[in-house]
Amino acid sequence: MEITERVAVLGLGRMGLPLARRLSGAAKELVVWNRSAGRAAGLTEAASPAEAVRGAGVVVTMLSDPAAVAEVADRFRPALAPGTLWIDMSSIGPAAVAEQHARLPDGVSLVDAPVLGSVDAAAAGALVVYAGGEEQALDRAQPLLERFGRVVRCGGPGAGAALKIVVMGAVVTSVTAVGEALAVAERLGVPADQARRALAAGPLAGVMARIASTDADFPIRLAAKDLALADGGPVFTAALTTLLADPARAELDLAAAAG
Repeated sequence: MEITERVAVLGLGRMGLPLARRLSGAAKELVVWNRSAGRAAGLTEAASPAEAVRGAGVVVTMLSDPAAVAEVADRFRPALAPGTLWIDMSSIGPAAVAEQHARLPDGVSLVDAPVLGSVDAAAAGALVVYAGGEEQALDRAQPLLERFGRVVRCGGPGAGAALKIVVMGAVVTSVTAVGEALAVAERLGVPADQARRALAAGPLAGVMARIASTDADFPIRLAAKDLALADGGPVFTAALTTLLADPARAELDLAAAAG
């Protein structure tokens, strides 16, 4: 389905660039912006966030964390015209979404739509999109979000951001726990391949498939960010401590946390 509005995509990192490419040719007009210039890969690039959103009916942001969203939003917020729909696909948690919602200019809507899936799924349009917002805004966002994968409507503003943190908290903690289980296996003399096969044949099959993936690209530093946003109890806290223990591993995929 063609998207009949001008769309601006801000943030061309691991996930943002493949999302922008998914919109190229589908949107009536597409303009992109990134903090570091030169990542547009042939797409029309604006010189600033304000220039990117000026005249856009839909603004999509895919940024690294709450601080990045707040900083970039401060730069483009004054240029948002009444009637603009802002879709934030960053993983920033419901508190940061509520903060941005409270600062919206009159007539501007916000949908929080973080995603589950890695770079390969983003390129293929096979992500899971957790969408939260007012019903009218969700209806308007639906055709665009469907370009990225399966849309799960979670409820009102912040609901998508909340569910993403719940899911990522469980996934990241489970991967970290498998790493400890494999360390126990080594200590007890269980061959690593045998231990991995046994884990993959049981309730942790999905976690083991994530660990074995050769296509995933989700750095440990971002996994730790999501886990910190969950502000969980002792199990999440222990997993977070484990992830942060070796800064040299920060850019490795989460699977490295399982050894």
